[in-house]
Amino acid sequence: MKTSLIISTYNRPDALEVCLKSVAMLNPLPDEVIVGDDGSREETETLVSRFCKDFPVPLKYIRQEDEGFRLAMIRNKCVAAATGDYIIQIDGDLFLHQRFVSDHVRESRKGYFLKGGRVQLGEALTNEICKERTPRKITPFTAGIEAKRANAVRSVAVADYLAPRYRKNRENVLGCNMSFYRDDFMAVNGYDESFEGWGAEDLDISFRFKNMGLGKRYLKFCALAYHLWHPEAQMDKSSGNHAVARKHRDEGVVRALKGVDRY
Repeated sequence: MKTSLIISTYNRPDALEVCLKSVAMLNPLPDEVIVGDDGSREETETLVSRFCKDFPVPLKYIRQEDEGFRLAMIRNKCVAAATGDYIIQIDGDLFLHQRFVSDHVRESRKGYFLKGGRVQLGEALTNEICKERTPRKITPFTAGIEAKRANAVRSVAVADYLAPRYRKNRENVLGCNMSFYRDDFMAVNGYDESFEGWGAEDLDISFRFKNMGLGKRYLKFCALAYHLWHPEAQMDKSSGNHAVARKHRDEGVVRALKGVDRY
């Protein structure tokens, strides 16, 4: 099975550099990496171009103009360009445990999508890591973790047991650590690009996956990702987005009207 790792980013080249360095150390590596840029300044493209010269797998860069928060659109463009059978998506303000891809692939099943978590690093630790522009080994005992300390524990045996059981019916998903088969993504027409402004585009696609008949497997104690601190996002349209997502859930909507088929 061929894997594509999609990384979304916006004007955080210091964090993206830490992210890409961690990706280059993955074992196994994904078959390709695609950076989806929601309109960053030139520094981001320069950074990715530098990495492209000696990155261990093909590294693609897709950018769209900065016209507000359009994460659904850039992710659709990236999946449309992906050549992998299986899509793993993260945000560019994460860095990854070496076995991140391995864990996603191991827990993947036909008829399911996967939802992972993250360790939330505090501001001081984040500033140190971004200043060095180098990922660090994080354990549950690392000083400077702000929240989700237990998410720094990795246990394959426990993860395998929990994946089909843990929070099985809980609605929340995190698009920053998620994976699915590309065919399933295409079947629901990808992300709904009517979701603009922060929030709920990932919840919406999870509802539509479920309306199509997919189940959710929860990645607990595996597929570890470490989130670099940033100020809270403006939630200007978030409440409205959540209402639309739940309307799609309740009405049994499967396909996005404004989705990946545009590309």
